[in-house]
Amino acid sequence: MLFLNVFLLLFLHLAHAASIISRSQSYPLDSTTLGPKSDLVIANYYIAPDGLNRSTTLAGGTFPGPIIAAKKGDKFDINVVNKLSDDDQYKVTTVHWHGIYQNGSNYMDGMSMVTQCPIAQNDSFLYSFSAQQQTGTYWYHSHYSTQTCDGLRGPLIIYDPEDPLAHLYDVDDETTVITLADWYHTVAPVLNHFIGVHVSSSLINGAGRYQGGPLTDLAVINVEHGKRYRLRLIGLSCHSNFIFSVDYHDMKVIEADGEETEPLLVDSLQILPGQRYSVVLEANQPVDNYWLRALPDIANATFSGGQNVAIVRYKGAPIADPTRNDTMNSTMPLVETNLHALIDPGVPGIPGYGNADINLMMVMNLSDHGIYTVNNVTYLPPTVPVLLQILSGAQEATDLLPSGSVYVLQPNKVVELTMQIAYAGGPHPIHIHGHSFHVVQSAGNSSFNYINPVRRDVVSAGILNQQMVIRWVTDNPGPWFLHCHIDWHLQAGFAVVMAESPSETKQHTGDTPNAWDNLCPIYDVLTPHQIGAENSYQEALNLTSPSLLFPPNVP
Repeated sequence: MLFLNVFLLLFLHLAHAASIISRSQSYPLDSTTLGPKSDLVIANYYIAPDGLNRSTTLAGGTFPGPIIAAKKGDKFDINVVNKLSDDDQYKVTTVHWHGIYQNGSNYMDGMSMVTQCPIAQNDSFLYSFSAQQQTGTYWYHSHYSTQTCDGLRGPLIIYDPEDPLAHLYDVDDETTVITLADWYHTVAPVLNHFIGVHVSSSLINGAGRYQGGPLTDLAVINVEHGKRYRLRLIGLSCHSNFIFSVDYHDMKVIEADGEETEPLLVDSLQILPGQRYSVVLEANQPVDNYWLRALPDIANATFSGGQNVAIVRYKGAPIADPTRNDTMNSTMPLVETNLHALIDPGVPGIPGYGNADINLMMVMNLSDHGIYTVNNVTYLPPTVPVLLQILSGAQEATDLLPSGSVYVLQPNKVVELTMQIAYAGGPHPIHIHGHSFHVVQSAGNSSFNYINPVRRDVVSAGILNQQMVIRWVTDNPGPWFLHCHIDWHLQAGFAVVMAESPSETKQHTGDTPNAWDNLCPIYDVLTPHQIGAENSYQEALNLTSPSLLFPPNVP
């Protein structure tokens, strides 16, 4: 009977997945868009988004997960229910609400072993928080190890009924949310042991193809001639960044990571893991089918055979692939330094490099064994969440674990962070929880801008011998994670914790919910089998030689 139930569930899920990626209709991402007060069930499903069937960890049973949609000022009550059961994957979880400041609700940030213990199998946790006045394009994903890479990732959109840029577009709904993701044919706990991970395919709105694989259906974005569409682009990747474009169409960038920007005309843009952009696409070309392209930064990436593409289909065009396959050369690529905030809030502090209240320098490096360091320290998750340490009385960096990875910041200070890359790799997307920041120097650019630069929450730290410089204000007490948003790099130690005003954290956050208090006692007594993936190292050994793997006791 169990086998029959699993078979029926698999059959129904795959049938539904096939229906929503049909070439004959737009791709709504999910059968039901969730509101700000919803259950989000995390469970294991078999799906074949690029034609290869594999077990996954999904929110709401789909990849990407269902859109969570709200409007400005809404309060969120998302009940995350853990129904995970696959022994080869992690059976504990957390969910992070990427880009939401969680001001006053640090314990709802969803960062495993920084702001909470993971949610155990067959348990649930209510994430209750206010996004206050934030609007724009966000997303949610697991923040337990690399569980995101097994599928737990989806869009979160906060609509603004009084959007000052609404006059620029006609359509902005679930059909104009576009997710860009990489995909892996091996489960993430096994890949965690590899020094260097290879992407299997790219998925646009959950559909794609891989080299040598079947000609699966591609995602379709339906448009009507003469209308203007706000495309909300979300970089859901664990590793790949993408060059995004639509053949024969220009776009106006109007948002970066939840921050409105002055409209900027481009014909392509690079989107790194964790980043989001809203672009306005005007359907002003002859009625036809056009390739939507998302070329990943992986070796030998190509558009051949329908890889790394979706279809923009005008109303009245035939249900067919685009017939024009011209190589489109970008002449107006997005340059980050050309982006400026729509309403200039002013860069905090005294203009000029090094003139902030707190000036931090972080140098990222990589060992010969594939382990990352920030200022010569590799991040290892502590056994007690940093927030719980602070609430228990630890105040100084020397008191807080993990040792060497926690930076204590005094309240209401202007922080200027410089990050330098001392390793031949990248670009590295750097994200800080709890804040947006001003990008006063973009990687690869020698100039500084203290007059209305772009604000965002994920920025490139560049490649070897480059640096980026950002500023923010410590107005949100609590421990906030700062990390590379390439999940495999984070797993290998590329992260630190910014502990803002530990002495004010308890007063600022108030009493933690009983359910939050109970997470650690439950988690602390779990067996390796209950946590999941206990045989992942042996499975990795079965796939390759030990020389290509991290030792078992290394992240």
